[in-house]
Amino acid sequence: MSRQYSLTPAARADLVEIDSYLRRESPQAATQVRTKLRDAMRGLAERPGMGHLREDLADEPLRFWPVYSYLIIYRIEARPLQIVRVLHASRDVHKLLSCTG
Repeated sequence: MSRQYSLTPAARADLVEIDSYLRRESPQAATQVRTKLRDAMRGLAERPGMGHLREDLADEPLRFWPVYSYLIIYRIEARPLQIVRVLHASRDVHKLLSCTG
């Protein structure tokens, strides 16, 4: 049985921004990254414990899973699993998560 996941509005906006940026650079790369992110989210929904807790980056118990240079940030206890943000690892993740609330 396949578990589902949901995207917060911030995560949805992150994915649009990532795709838009990558399409300008390389449509092929955009497709590849989009596919890998989607596959990873499905995998996390199936096995939510795969990610790592990062208490240094989040004030709540969020899990992190890397895909290329991006971090899928999610709530393991949410039903369905909730993708909170999808951020490039070079960004100030702690600050961005503090703004998410």
